[in-house]
Amino acid sequence: MPAYRGRFAPSPTGPLHLGSLVAALASWLDAKAHRGAWLIRIEDLDQARCKKGVDQFILKQLSDCGLQSDEPVQWQSKRTHFYEAVLNKLLDDKLVYPCYCSRSQILELLQQNGSITPKNTSAVYPGTCRQLEANTDNFTTKPLRPLPAWRFKSSNHALQWSDRRLGEHSQNVGKEVGDFILKRADGVWAYQFCVVVDDAQQRITHIVRGGDLADNTPRQIQLQRALMLSEPKYLHTPVVLGADQQKLSKQNGATPAQTERPLECLNIAAQFLGLRPAPATTLLYEALSQWTAQWAEIYS
Repeated sequence: MPAYRGRFAPSPTGPLHLGSLVAALASWLDAKAHRGAWLIRIEDLDQARCKKGVDQFILKQLSDCGLQSDEPVQWQSKRTHFYEAVLNKLLDDKLVYPCYCSRSQILELLQQNGSITPKNTSAVYPGTCRQLEANTDNFTTKPLRPLPAWRFKSSNHALQWSDRRLGEHSQNVGKEVGDFILKRADGVWAYQFCVVVDDAQQRITHIVRGGDLADNTPRQIQLQRALMLSEPKYLHTPVVLGADQQKLSKQNGATPAQTERPLECLNIAAQFLGLRPAPATTLLYEALSQWTAQWAEIYS
């Protein structure tokens, strides 16, 4: 078995809040319970949403809590040449295609076909440009945007995967998601794609992250298999909810974690993970001991 390598990958769109601190602590505890390495990666590709200086503030928040990367921190914005190379490989393998559909065109077509997209969910792409690719070598017969997005050809077979906390899952990505975007028309690389490339190049063996990202896993596994990469093991932690019972997030104004009081923050995060409160002097040690005991059967 390869040595354990885990990671925490925040986006610098705002400071860490309790939900992101819970994910950071869980991934750190799991890495240390395995006597493995814990890495930090800053996911800053969508520069329109990223805020200047927030990446350094996040690193300070983590450091205040005693959570420091075992290797130099990486920034996705400095790795775009890797994404270009991998996209070109998928192009050579005929696993991606250009898509000129706008979001409004996709929704209009789905409505014409009688499909309804539930609130707060993404529309299932109907494969319009994949069908064009199969029938013609050019796109001059349809309204074009200046530049295309690039979509991955999803499989229409049920994909089975296992989560260390949530158990066995199955999803037909082709039917439930459709061909998903790897690079947007505005040139921004998609999370689903970059996380797979980065995890492979950083030799990540275990991914511990919030449960709100669990639905992304089948898409990432499809990409891993298409690229013949090793598949990490997954553990998705419970999602922290706000007073409105919605996921705590930067988008809905979650309060930054007050890491100037790190022990208080860590105790709250640890209790959310089902760990008992611990004295300040031994907090991380006690949390690590409890985490190891709780998940002993998983990684013995």
